[in-house]
Amino acid sequence: MVEPLSSDEIDTQLPNEWSREGDEIVRRFEFDSYLAGVGFAGGAGGLAEEAFHHPTITIEWREVEVRLTTHDAGGITKKDIELAQRLDELYE
Repeated sequence: MVEPLSSDEIDTQLPNEWSREGDEIVRRFEFDSYLAGVGFAGGAGGLAEEAFHHPTITIEWREVEVRLTTHDAGGITKKDIELAQRLDELYE
């Protein structure tokens, strides 16, 4: 099982544009259209499935919110940080 990161580890490893909310890391991605956001969410789902890590993804008009936590570890782990970085790359 993966161990949760300490608060200091989260602070130093958290990618830009991501914030911490309790036991989750969160980012809102902005798009020019609803369908662009839907496309991103589909790609994000594919990356998550590859990593066997399943975020909460909320699609809104021109925004997609992603929330990451490792439920079986009870908090934020390296898996969350790594998937956040991959999502950032997808967004670029």
